[in-house]
Amino acid sequence: KKVSHQARQGMREFIAEIISIGRLRHRNLVPLLGYCRRKGELLLVYEFMSNGSLDSYLYNQPKSTLNWSQRLRIIKGVASGLFYLHEEWEQMVIHRDVKASNVLLDSELNGRLGDFGLARLYDHGTLPRTTHVVGTIGYLAPEQSRTGKATTSTDVYAFGAFLLEVICGRRPIDPEAPAEKVVLVDWVDSCWRAGDIFQVVDQNLSTLYVEEEAELVLKLGLLCSHSEPRTRPSMRQVLLYLERSAALPEFSPRGISATGFGFDDITMSLSFSEEKGRSPSLTESVL
Repeated sequence: KKVSHQARQGMREFIAEIISIGRLRHRNLVPLLGYCRRKGELLLVYEFMSNGSLDSYLYNQPKSTLNWSQRLRIIKGVASGLFYLHEEWEQMVIHRDVKASNVLLDSELNGRLGDFGLARLYDHGTLPRTTHVVGTIGYLAPEQSRTGKATTSTDVYAFGAFLLEVICGRRPIDPEAPAEKVVLVDWVDSCWRAGDIFQVVDQNLSTLYVEEEAELVLKLGLLCSHSEPRTRPSMRQVLLYLERSAALPEFSPRGISATGFGFDDITMSLSFSEEKGRSPSLTESVL
C-alpha cells in the first residue's frame, strides 16, 4: 500500500497503521509484514491477498459470483476479526472504516479486514475521545454526526451495513436507485415490515441460498445498524448469533432513516469519489 506523502494526512495514516496493525495477529486481519519510508515514499507491505478486495466480487459485473456459503464464511470471519479488535487484544481497537472494499480475500476466499489508517487505540475501560467524523457515507452511525465519537458501537453499525451489503450485493447508498431503495438499510427495513425481506437478496444468488440463514443475517444487519446505539449488540453477541449459539432478540423495524445524513448531504459527498467509482470517505488527522 502506497500512502500519499503530499499531505499531512498521509504521514499520519502511515504512522497509525504501523502502530495499530503492526502488532495485531489474527487469522481474519491482513498482517503487516513491513514498512518503508524512502525518498518521500511511504510504503506499507502486507501479506499478498490473491483474490483482492471483496467489493470486486459484488460490483461492476464481477467475473465470478460468491456463493452463499462463501459469503457467510466471509461475514463470520470479519465478525471474528472485529471481536478480536474490540475485546481480545491488549488494547481496544476501533477500526472506523469497516466496509467491503476494506475486506480482502486470501487464496481460499477467507475474509480479512484491512486498512487501519483511521483506526484508534484505547485502553480497555476508557472512553473514546471526541474527534472529527471519519469513515464512509452509508456506514456512519447517526450519533457520530452529533457526538463526534467513534466507539465499538459505531463499528458495529458499520458492520451491520456491511452485512446487508454482502447479502444484497449493493452499496449502502445508491443515488441512482428508486427513492425507496436509495438507502439500503431503510429498504431492507421496509421490506421486512412488508413481510417480503427476501426480495433484497442479491439476484446473482438466484434462489441458491438458505432462507433461514439469509433471514438471520438480514435481521442481524438491521439490528447492528439500528439507529439507537443501545439496541445494537456487541461483536461478541454477533458471533453468538451467527453461530446460532444464541437466539436473535426481538426488536421492531424502525421505519426511519438511519444514515444520520439527508439525501442532499449524501449526493454532495458522492461527488468526492465518483471518478474512482468507490464509496466516499470522510477523513481527518488521525493522531
